[in-house]
Amino acid sequence: MKPQTSEQNGSGQNGEGAADAVAVATIPTGEASAATSGTDLTVSKNSQQLKLEMLNMELASNGSGHEKCTFHHDLELDHKPPTREALLPDMARSYRLLLGGLGENPDRQGLIKTPERAAKAMLYFTKGYDQSLEDVLNGAVFDEDHDEMVVVKDIEMFSMCEHHLVPFYGKVSIGYLPCNKILGLSKLARIVEIFSRRLQVQERLTKQIAVAVTQAVQPAGVAVVVEGVHMCMVMRGVQKINSKTVTSTMLGVFRDDPKTREEFLNLVNSK
Repeated sequence: MKPQTSEQNGSGQNGEGAADAVAVATIPTGEASAATSGTDLTVSKNSQQLKLEMLNMELASNGSGHEKCTFHHDLELDHKPPTREALLPDMARSYRLLLGGLGENPDRQGLIKTPERAAKAMLYFTKGYDQSLEDVLNGAVFDEDHDEMVVVKDIEMFSMCEHHLVPFYGKVSIGYLPCNKILGLSKLARIVEIFSRRLQVQERLTKQIAVAVTQAVQPAGVAVVVEGVHMCMVMRGVQKINSKTVTSTMLGVFRDDPKTREEFLNLVNSK
């Protein structure tokens, strides 16, 4: 004897909806319960898959998905990373493994606390990831009827080579030509700190400083010169202890006007 189907279950439904209703009605009670559970699970999976697809589409429309991540760029985060302190246990474990990989005994007296110390030091060396231009400026942009060149030179700089994770250090000189807005002088040094306290290459560091000053006061032009000593060239590799690397970025009138650029370079190179 064929099981009876419910006309009511199929009423008002067309296509797949009606077919599903009939299919469920013709299954014995125990199997129908299992099928319903399976259907709910499928719906749940489909819902999750839809959310993932929507997220992927959103990331694709924004590029790689990391454009707003301070670990790759300098814009404000949409997604927050763990606090810096929360990273310490995992980082310390990694340093402990590194010590073991070098053939050392991480439990000997001199190394017991080394993994934690090294983790804290690395967080300090890269603290610029936690800083933004807005926080550093703190409103120290002033209206001033001044349109002559402002130069702050020989700002000490310490950074970390992103290729070998060893330091490079040196000095930074910054000049800008105001357009009725000036920046607190100490803020120029703090801008250097934001971008130098990260894993860096000197070429990118130089440009980031110049762009940040431009964003801060919209001057007629910005010039930045960085002179650095790279320990990856001193302690290893070619081991050239007297070599120095000089990079520059010229924006606005400093790029377009040779006389303005020459004036800046003369001021920077003067003793």
